[in-house]
Amino acid sequence: MTKDEAPRPGLPAGRRAVLLAAAAIWPAGRALAQASDNVVKLGVLDDMSGPFADQQGMGDVVAARMAIEDFGGRVLGSPIELVFGDLQNRPDIGMGIARRWYDQERVDAIFGIGNSAVALAVQQLTREKNRINVSVAAGTTELTGRACSPNGVHWTYDNYALARGTVSAMIGEGRRRWYFITSDYAFGHSLEANGIEAVRALGGEVVGTTRAPLNETDFSTYLLRAAQSGANVLGLAVAGTDLINAVKQMGEFGLIRRGIQPAALLCLLTNVKAIGLETAQGLVFTEAYYWDRDEGSRAFAARFARLHGRPPTMFQASMWGAVTHYLKAVQAAGTDAAPAVMAKMREMPIDDFTTRGGRIREDGRVIRDMLLMRAKRPAESRGEWDLLEVVKTIPGDQAFRPAAESECPALRPA
Repeated sequence: MTKDEAPRPGLPAGRRAVLLAAAAIWPAGRALAQASDNVVKLGVLDDMSGPFADQQGMGDVVAARMAIEDFGGRVLGSPIELVFGDLQNRPDIGMGIARRWYDQERVDAIFGIGNSAVALAVQQLTREKNRINVSVAAGTTELTGRACSPNGVHWTYDNYALARGTVSAMIGEGRRRWYFITSDYAFGHSLEANGIEAVRALGGEVVGTTRAPLNETDFSTYLLRAAQSGANVLGLAVAGTDLINAVKQMGEFGLIRRGIQPAALLCLLTNVKAIGLETAQGLVFTEAYYWDRDEGSRAFAARFARLHGRPPTMFQASMWGAVTHYLKAVQAAGTDAAPAVMAKMREMPIDDFTTRGGRIREDGRVIRDMLLMRAKRPAESRGEWDLLEVVKTIPGDQAFRPAAESECPALRPA
C-alpha cells in the first residue's frame, strides 16, 4: 500500500474495512495508472543531414512536438519528453543511438527510423529491450515479414504498396516494358523486388536492372543502359536526392523525349519541388498523404508551415499521427509498459486526417488507404506548393500485401 492509499487515522474500523475492500477490487490498471520514472519519453531517429533530411529530418521533430502539444504535454499525469538523433543512414550509428536511448536515457518508444537497414536493426534491439518502435519512414517489407516483431509497428507505407500502386497505373496506360535503377542497400533492394513482382504479376516485362550506390550524383551510365534496353518505363527504386538527380538527368539526356516514362517508386512533395514541374510533370507515384487533399489535411499543413516554413511530406504528417496514436494507447492502457501499450495500439482504430479507418494488423502493418499521385503540368499549378493531384484512392485492403501472403510468424496458422 502506498502512502496515498493508507487509511486516515481516526476512521472507524468498519469504514477502514470498506475502503480496503474497495481498493482490493478496483481495476489494477486504473489504481496504478502511471508512467515509469514519472515521465513518458519518445525519440525521433531519422536522417537529419543526408539525402532524406528534406523529407524527414527536423520536419519530423516539428510534427512530433505538435502531437505532444496537442495532447496537452502530459499523459498519465506525467510530462512527455522528446529527444531526437541523426542516424546518418548507417546501422552502426543508428543502433548506437537507440541503445543509448534505451539503456541510459530510458526512452519508451522510438519513431521515424527512416532507413530500412537501420529500421531492421533497431526493431530487433527494441524487441530485446521490450520497448516500442514505430517505423514511419522506412520502406522494407521485412519489417512486417520475416523480421516482424510484437513490439514493432510499420506506420506509413511499405515498398509493396508503393510498387503495386505505381506499377498498376503505368501498366494500365499500356507501358509494360520496365527497366529498374535501384539504390544498392536494403531499401532499394526491397523496393526493386516488390516492383519486379508487381510488373510480372500484372503482365509486364522487366528488360533490365542496375544498381547505384546511395548518394550517387552521376546517373549517366545507368540512364544510358536504360535507354538502350528497349524499356518504355524507367522504374526508379531510389529516393531523396538520388531520385531528384536521376529524374533531372533523365530530362537532360532526353530519355523522356524518347518516350521513356519515369515511374518513381518513392517520391515526396519536396522531391517534386526540387525537380521542378517542367521536368517532373506527369511523374506518377504512390503516397499516403497530400497536404491539399481536404480540409483536415490543409488545416494541419497550415499549422505545420507556420513552424517549418512549408507543407509537410507524408512522413512528417504521419509522424503526428503515429505519436498521437501511441499517446492515446498509453492513456488507455494506464501505463507506458510496452506489452500493454502495444495491445491498446492494436485494439484502437486509427482515424485522423492522415489515416481514416486505419488499423494495426497482427504483423505490425498499419492498413490504410494510399493515394496514386501525379505531378501537375506547370500551367496547372496555382502556387509554390500546388504541385500534385490525387488520381485515385487505393483502399488499404488492396494496397498492402495480403495477410495470407505474409512471412510473419504472427500471421501463420498455428
